Amino acid sequence: MAAPDPPRALRGLFPTLQGYRLASLRTDVLAGLTAGAVVVPQAMAYATIADLPVQYGLYTCMLPMVVYAALGGSRALSMSTTSTIATLVATSLVGLSTISGGGDSEARIRALATLTVLVGVILLVARALRLGSLVQNISHATLTGIKASVGLTVAVGQVPKLLGARETLHGHGFVPEVRAAVRAFSDVDGTTVLLSVVSLAALVGIGRLWPRLPAPLLVVAGGILASAFGGITERGVSLVSPIPAGLPAIVLPRLGDVPHLLPAAAAIAIMAFLESVAVAREVRNRKDPRIDPDQELLAVGAASLVGGFTAVIPAAGGFSQSAVAQRAGARSQLVSVVTALLAVLVALFLAPVLDHMPEATLGAVVLVATLGLVDVREFRALTRFDMSELWIAVATTLVGLLSGLLAGVAAGVLMTLFIVLRDLDRPQVEVLRHGPDGWEAAPDQPLPAGAPTAGVAQSTPGALPGPGSTDTSTGADLLVLRLRGMLYTANVRPTVERTAQLARAASARTLVLEVSAMDWVSSTVVDELEDLDDELAENGCRLYLTGVEPALEQRLRASDWFGELEDQGRVVSTIDSVDVAGSSSRPPGPTPPGRPTPSGSDVPPEAPGAHSAPAPS
Repeated sequence: MAAPDPPRALRGLFPTLQGYRLASLRTDVLAGLTAGAVVVPQAMAYATIADLPVQYGLYTCMLPMVVYAALGGSRALSMSTTSTIATLVATSLVGLSTISGGGDSEARIRALATLTVLVGVILLVARALRLGSLVQNISHATLTGIKASVGLTVAVGQVPKLLGARETLHGHGFVPEVRAAVRAFSDVDGTTVLLSVVSLAALVGIGRLWPRLPAPLLVVAGGILASAFGGITERGVSLVSPIPAGLPAIVLPRLGDVPHLLPAAAAIAIMAFLESVAVAREVRNRKDPRIDPDQELLAVGAASLVGGFTAVIPAAGGFSQSAVAQRAGARSQLVSVVTALLAVLVALFLAPVLDHMPEATLGAVVLVATLGLVDVREFRALTRFDMSELWIAVATTLVGLLSGLLAGVAAGVLMTLFIVLRDLDRPQVEVLRHGPDGWEAAPDQPLPAGAPTAGVAQSTPGALPGPGSTDTSTGADLLVLRLRGMLYTANVRPTVERTAQLARAASARTLVLEVSAMDWVSSTVVDELEDLDDELAENGCRLYLTGVEPALEQRLRASDWFGELEDQGRVVSTIDSVDVAGSSSRPPGPTPPGRPTPSGSDVPPEAPGAHSAPAPS
């Protein structure tokens, strides 16, 4: 059998260029320019969400995109930043007690660099620990709630800009920004409102009628022209702060800010990874390799770590710009390199032009981009699966709105952990019976009246008839159980309790536990199985193990208890090897269901290292 392919992250730089054809070069260059027309204005708009000068959004389109292109596995993912990440950054910087002064103060920019580098470090540590699959277990309901709270908070925060009010807030939370939005209605500028309405109408109209056109770029260009030649600034329309020409400078993180920013960096790291993986999978072509979560941890983490030294917003994959690249025919991450070059050209040569950009125009771009995060259809869809998921989404949304987005992310993660533990905390054992084709799972039935129920699931196999029946698991006081899956700390206790209950209900004198579903075991699981053996022995029942895989057997032999089982002949190769009351439990027949081998067949009856010995009299 051929060895499996190594992870794509270990195949060298620029994995999406492997086997690249020059015929695709023209398509990728055009796709990069098309995506850049969306990425650049959106990134600058997202910088305003983070309460940062717009050039820091532009800088996010440079190094992070190139780093992801060198390491990432998605051909079409556009790695800049998102409204969710920008909102979390605003909250993080506002909450940092060492920050004061203007939005472009040296302390604030160094705090941004520290935050972004921390995000990168956290993601790279998660990659070293191979936590990609674990992190992405954050539930869809949690993400739905976080996105909704972000969308509402950001949308409300744009109202003062759209009205031309002087007071704006960023990162202070939903409730303070609602108050600021209400106060903004007493400070309305008519020309700014007109510009906002036209910008919003153009964004929505172009998006619906001509979806292939870069609506944000067209609207931003229109706002700049209106400012430069329409005289709207003389009528009260505010412009963005002057943008310095040139490339970003190197900024060193400030270690003193690390303790304050670490919790926020962890939340941002989780969201950046989850958003990026979700978008990468959404824009993946069916012929492309599957997205490797550990490789994405490496790519997204490295993008933030490297970009952090130029004080960029933490990197994440955005859906709108990635979808543009996909529709334009992106065939490799060369698209991101082209987009990054476009951002460099804008910073070098178009900075004086960008100085004419109205704040209201950027506010309109942000509003349209973030309102899509509040998707009522997603909440409605959750009700079709599990009402508990709907309540998690609603609770996450409310916590994010009332207590802040960082608290919302933390609440969502904790509730997801609760769901995972709840799902794991289920008995993993089922009753086997001897039927015409050998040992098979018996249908669940209610337990007989008066049977002990402590710690056992609601639906359990029923009372088991005595010898002679071919429909049940028992005969001659024999009970046969099989593990459905692996045992962990979370599910071993309910599994052991259910096993003991079934033995008592069947008045079994011999219990055979088929464990072929396990190939790994922890000391906690071994201790619980040993306690089960002692409890069964006190009730006059003898425990046998069968289907012990070689890998599991090697680990179990570290336990004195398992050694005793082997010495006493209680580790057997098949269920039918067990003698009950001095006689064979069943006529020779098919072996119990085993673990499938890579070729698709069951494990042979005589597993290496297994013992076949009659029970001592």
